[in-house]
Amino acid sequence: MTVALLRKDDFPVVAETAPAASPASADAVAESPKASRLRTFLPDDFKLPSGQALFESVWPPLVGIGAFVGLWAALAPMVQTSLGALPGPGDVWSAFLGLMEEYGAARGLAAEAAAAGQFYTGPPTFVDQIFTSLQTVVMGFILASLVAVPLGLVAGMSKRFNAAINPLVQVMRPISPLAWLPIVTMIVSASITSDDPAMSKSFIISAVVVMLCSLWPMLINTAIGTASIDKDLINVGRVLKLSWFAKLTRLVLPSSLPYIFTGMRLSLGVGWMVLIAAEMLAQNPGLGKFVWDEFQNGNEKSLARIMVAVVVIGLIGVALDKVMMGFQALASRNRTV
Repeated sequence: MTVALLRKDDFPVVAETAPAASPASADAVAESPKASRLRTFLPDDFKLPSGQALFESVWPPLVGIGAFVGLWAALAPMVQTSLGALPGPGDVWSAFLGLMEEYGAARGLAAEAAAAGQFYTGPPTFVDQIFTSLQTVVMGFILASLVAVPLGLVAGMSKRFNAAINPLVQVMRPISPLAWLPIVTMIVSASITSDDPAMSKSFIISAVVVMLCSLWPMLINTAIGTASIDKDLINVGRVLKLSWFAKLTRLVLPSSLPYIFTGMRLSLGVGWMVLIAAEMLAQNPGLGKFVWDEFQNGNEKSLARIMVAVVVIGLIGVALDKVMMGFQALASRNRTV
């Protein structure tokens, strides 16, 4: 038998090729650092909507708003008041521009006074009233949250505590802010006797009235959300012998977050409505006082300026609700039990 020697050169050489990059890896390589940082704040399944989907979601609201504005413009001249015809969209826009001009002029005077080492003592502008109302409603909402959320959690976890506070909640919930206002005013006026308090009495009065009227939706929703937790989770906590605080933070809060934020959204909307009424009645600084002052002025521009305030109040209410929805999405994004 003849043995043939085989050499390496006798075999054809096949060049090795690198495996083709998958689309996912190519995207990862092409993705910029800025895009990767942005992706950390977005859900994993986030996708930009297509042009058709975006058009379908945008055109119905635009048509509705356009129809409303057109109907308003057509019917406004037909409505006569003691101050003349009801302002149309163009009149309201002109009044808004006038208010912005007043704000710009006031800021200029304030800058000149500050440069001269003096304090600007002019009346608050429309924009100043907006920020005053926002500060007041935020303070009242924070106070309501500090009271309602803990009480709601305890009420949801304890049937006896819930039975104890339920009659009080049902009695105090329908009380009008107009009934609370004189009581709160007298209590705050008697409690704050300093000539130069850290916060003005009017600010505290409005914030407390907002708190008293807005905490009930938050308390009720928190209690319902806490009481509706899956019983299996409670049993797991008992098996693991979790402490009361551990059961609250690891089981109760994550499960009841949707209810808590729903109550917060309702409370913030109620607080914003209550604040305008309280400011108007008590003559506290804010948008409510602006509306009342314009009504008392009774000149040819007052009605248009009042309608500007009404539109701004509605837009701010929508913005506050969207902010709470954003906080709810952020808090519920990585919610685990």
